[in-house]
Amino acid sequence: MRKSIRCFAAVTIVFVVTMIFAGPVPAQEAKFDSDTISGLGARNIGSAAMSGRVAAIAAVKEDGRLTVYIGAASGGVWKSSNGGTTFKPVFDKESAQSIGAVAIDPQAPKTIWAGTGESWTRNSVSIGNGIYKSTDGGDSWTNMGLQNSEHIAKIIIDPKNSDTVYACVPGKLWSDSEDRGVYKTTDGGKSWNKILKGANLSTGCSMISMNPQDPKTLFAAMWDFRRKGWTFRSGGENATAASGSGFFQTTDGGATWKELDDKSAKGLPAKPWGRIAVTIAPSKPNVVYAMIESTRSALFRSDDAGRTWEERDRSNWMVWRPFYFANLIVDPKNENKVYKPDLTLIMSEDGGRSFSGIGNGAHGDFHDVWVNPDNSDHLIACDDGGVWYSYDGGNTWWKGNNLPISQFYHVSVDSADPYHVFGGLQDNSVWIGDSQYPGGISNGRWENIFGGDGFWVFPDPADANYVYAK
Repeated sequence: MRKSIRCFAAVTIVFVVTMIFAGPVPAQEAKFDSDTISGLGARNIGSAAMSGRVAAIAAVKEDGRLTVYIGAASGGVWKSSNGGTTFKPVFDKESAQSIGAVAIDPQAPKTIWAGTGESWTRNSVSIGNGIYKSTDGGDSWTNMGLQNSEHIAKIIIDPKNSDTVYACVPGKLWSDSEDRGVYKTTDGGKSWNKILKGANLSTGCSMISMNPQDPKTLFAAMWDFRRKGWTFRSGGENATAASGSGFFQTTDGGATWKELDDKSAKGLPAKPWGRIAVTIAPSKPNVVYAMIESTRSALFRSDDAGRTWEERDRSNWMVWRPFYFANLIVDPKNENKVYKPDLTLIMSEDGGRSFSGIGNGAHGDFHDVWVNPDNSDHLIACDDGGVWYSYDGGNTWWKGNNLPISQFYHVSVDSADPYHVFGGLQDNSVWIGDSQYPGGISNGRWENIFGGDGFWVFPDPADANYVYAK
């Protein structure tokens, strides 16, 4: 004890002398940079209970089992080899994690294409850095170009020639760009040619669809858009201003294009237009559907491969937020059965004349649907709450809580030991979870404590039983 006192005294004398001769010593800020945390590894603490926005989905039967790929809005590509029972991340090593499109080669199911940069362009959307290709079922990936695209809406592979691939690029959300339009490769992605460009630097491709029986026939939708800090425009500066949005058809693989409008294709609405969604019925390619945003937004159908059109449904769910919900899916075996992802999932069984909601029980804000070509009652849908499965045509849904891809806006921690993590999620409420727990942090260790879009959440430093959430 005496020795300890002496040591303390000696240190005190040195400190005082130093202060007398050297003057006041300024406090040094703690160093914090990449080196400070370079030895620390990241670990996933979940949760998969609330999941997060999924932008794209593709599936294929392999050796009698269903392989599913999903593209998360900010969580990369995930793969299931058992129909969705379990998933594994297959894109974590890549430098972009926002996915806008996923496509499986019809001739080679191990060849997967992923377009980075989500195309459902809300204000909290993330960007990508091009188009990727995997030839081993997602185990490894190669960036095949289009690095300045930022957002990719759709990828289509020629079912008769795997080297021919089309990419639909809406392009940058916040600024003008030359890197917009429809791109084509005929050498498996080694080189790309822009085969359709927009009318101006704010117009890119919002959707593309191919005739599976005649792969040289495609429809492409071009969209003039721009997001600003205080507003967003879809089409021109106002409802009557000129817009670069347009609708095009090619029958020679993109060598030439014909523009479709109210003058060249009877039945289409008058311009100007905003965003357009288009799809060809796989079982009867003469049937084409297009949802067109205009002063009279509606769904249109053609029964003669685009020569003439007829207005069909224009109910609330069909035309609500068309800049965001702009996707159409036709049943592979029934040209009259059409799905449109929206706040809820809606379906028509009369060729688009009327729709009813079938998304009850699911989270909502749907973005894509996969229909099993062997059993159209089997649906896999993705929305802001993850991935949902139906085996009765959408009457009931089951969610697999196995995708930890939540989009946290903000996180905070308390002073407990071990500490708790608080977070506000995009469209998925406010949650509290453990930072560690014996045996691991399961879904059940996360608790939902507030609703709505989650943003800021903080525990009271004086009493952790009180939490403030926004």
